[in-house]
Amino acid sequence: MARPEKTAVVDEIRAKLTDSDAAVLTEYRGLTVTELAELRGALRPAGTEYKVFKNTLARRAVEAAGLDELLPMLSGPTAIAFVRGDAVVAAKALRDFGNTNSALVIKGGLLGPRVLTSGEVESLAEIEPRDVLLARLAGGFQAPLVKAAGLFQAFTRNFAYGIKAYVEARIEGGEALEAPTAPEAEVPEADTVTETDAAEVPPADETENSTEES
Repeated sequence: MARPEKTAVVDEIRAKLTDSDAAVLTEYRGLTVTELAELRGALRPAGTEYKVFKNTLARRAVEAAGLDELLPMLSGPTAIAFVRGDAVVAAKALRDFGNTNSALVIKGGLLGPRVLTSGEVESLAEIEPRDVLLARLAGGFQAPLVKAAGLFQAFTRNFAYGIKAYVEARIEGGEALEAPTAPEAEVPEADTVTETDAAEVPPADETENSTEES
């Protein structure tokens, strides 16, 4: 391989290590071409690309990326799974494939900037996928809201029952719950003289004068 091609591969590995959400280094010694194809197919739904590299070029890329902790993992036939997405799903796919194909060995990897051991990758595979965790979290938020709605309905229902019981108790105690009546109109007394009547009755002296004249 010419030097420019080697440089391109080193740049590719370095870029994938720094840009991926996670990466898992594996040894694939003993896997057939068909089995490698099956593994790639199992990782594809997890947004994971599985590629084989020469250790000399992978070491140069790891050093260029400042990930010297990965150097001890670059021994024997090495392939790297570059994860773009949920690292838990990719770890599960690798674990499940390894359970039926012992030739696949997980050496360790990266989760963001953190270096993982092989045991930590295995532990990662035991975690529930992100969508399952989000669904459980949403359910946890929803439960108190449903409970609060039930308590509010119970409060309004019990309040209505309480008012009804209070009214019935007052009725049984002899209290009449009558609607207020309109006030009665005032009727003037019989001997009351209005201003109009007073104007029509002449004074006593005027009555006497009129009798004498006649």
